[in-house]
This record gives sequence, structure tokens and C-alpha cells, in this order.
Amino acid sequence: MEKDLNELQTLIEAHFESRKKEEEELVNLTDRIDKRRSERAEQMKIRAEKEKERQNRLAEEKARKEEEEARKKADDDAKKKKILGSLNFTGYKTPSKGGTKKQTEREKKRKILNDRRKELNIDHLKEDKLKEKATELWKWMQQLEAEKFELQYKYSRQKYEVTVLRNRVSDHQKVSKSRSKHGLRK
Repeated sequence: MEKDLNELQTLIEAHFESRKKEEEELVNLTDRIDKRRSERAEQMKIRAEKEKERQNRLAEEKARKEEEEARKKADDDAKKKKILGSLNFTGYKTPSKGGTKKQTEREKKRKILNDRRKELNIDHLKEDKLKEKATELWKWMQQLEAEKFELQYKYSRQKYEVTVLRNRVSDHQKVSKSRSKHGLRK
């Protein structure tokens, strides 16, 4: 019995010693984990600061480049205006009306497009009304396609006519030159 008691006592001591070692290892491990976490947090903080500084540098550099380009463009524009202002071939300047005409053309185009655009209110419509609306839109689209085709044909025809007339003019000029060389007149 005493032998069993001694054995039991040694087993209990061995258990407590191993448990003490495990607890020490656990404490060391948690300390290392906490230390690593704090180091990692510090590294992340430093990395974030560096990234922020880099982003700020890039933004400043971009702003500086844009400012430099704008200044350069303004200088170039001023030089062009100065050069164009000093060039005066006819002796007097004629006011140009191109800018206002272009603006009115844009306004006309917008007005025409706004007139052609129809608002599509189909939320409250039933199925049969939706079908009617769809057929109406289909007919309108066909009409626009027909107009487009006619305009394209008219454009190609006019282009052809211009080419033919140019050729006639150049042929006429060649003939009149050859006649003048030979001393023939009309």
C-alpha cells in the first residue's frame, strides 16, 4: 500500500510539474502573441502613414503638373493670340461671326431633337394600350428609318454630282489650256 501511495504521490507531483510547465509555456505564448500583435499594429500604423504620405506626394505632384500644363497652355495661347494679332494681311480686321452661328446651330439641333423625343409614359397603361403604344413607336421608328435612308441617298447622289461637276471643270480647264497653247480660241 505504501508503494502505491508513493507511486500516486510521484504521479501527482509529476502532473503538477507538467501542468506548471504547460502554464508557463501558455503564459510565454500569450506574451509572445501580444508582443507580436503590438509589433504588427505598429508596423501597420507605420505602413499606413507611409502610404498616406505617398498618396499626398502623388496628389501634390499631379496638381503641380496640371498647374504647369495649364500655365504652359495659357502661355502658348497668349503667344498664338499675339502672333495672330500681329498678322494683318488685309490691313483691317473683319469681325468673325462663326462663334454665334455655331451656337445657334447647336441650339437648333437641340430644339429639333427635343421636339422629336417623345416622353414614354407607360406605367399606367394596360396590355392592349401597351400593344398600341408599341405599334405606334414601331411605325414612328420605320418613318425615321425611311427618312434616314432618303437623306443618305440624297447625300450620296449630291456627292456623285459634285464629283462629276469637278471632273467636267478639270476637263474643261485642260481643253482650254491645250487650245491656248495651239493658238485656238472658242
